[in-house]
Amino acid sequence: MKYENIRRAKFISRTNRFIANIEIDGKNEICHIKNTGRCKELLTHNADIFVQEFDSKIRKTKYDLISVYKGERLINMDSQVPNKVFNEWVLKSSMFENIKLIKAEQKYNNSRFDFYIEADAKKIFVEVKGVTLEEGGVVMFPDAPTERGLKHLNELSHCIDEGYEAYLVFIVQMKNVEYFTPNVKTHKEFADALIKSNLKGVNIIALDCEVKEDSIAAMDFVDIKL
Repeated sequence: MKYENIRRAKFISRTNRFIANIEIDGKNEICHIKNTGRCKELLTHNADIFVQEFDSKIRKTKYDLISVYKGERLINMDSQVPNKVFNEWVLKSSMFENIKLIKAEQKYNNSRFDFYIEADAKKIFVEVKGVTLEEGGVVMFPDAPTERGLKHLNELSHCIDEGYEAYLVFIVQMKNVEYFTPNVKTHKEFADALIKSNLKGVNIIALDCEVKEDSIAAMDFVDIKL
């Protein structure tokens, strides 16, 4: 996934879930935050960030916040990018052989999964989650309670009952991490449901990403500890 018109800036403060105050070229500007999560450990005063600049008169802001440095680690925090990253990766990887169909935003019962894939004789539902929370090299999801994520886990388990294959894919939006684990402290119900769905047959995988100032790409499998 490649970005155009990337600029370096400084994060100043967060006005609300969607708007940040930033400093760019010595000027104070407002910037759209493409991640409604808490991200308190990332969006700290004077943090180095990369933003995407737009020349559009119909936008309320000229910039989108794309990534942030946490120490020496560059973390992509664009919540709209994990699906694109997975789609690029699955077409290049050997995860599924002889892919005949990839359909985004596929409805299933009361949910809408990110992808429906047909490969060989398999019919597969895939839900993708972006991961930006990291502590000491350990990455976790979620960073806030997620009833939507819990619903997706339950529905993926139902898919197994009806003969589909099901995958929950965590796109870790950074590199050089130790392992992935559910964030029990933040949402124990989700962590419990993750274990239960895995035992039911839902495949849980995590992929780290090579993150550059103007790009992000899925790379290697990350160990998972449930």
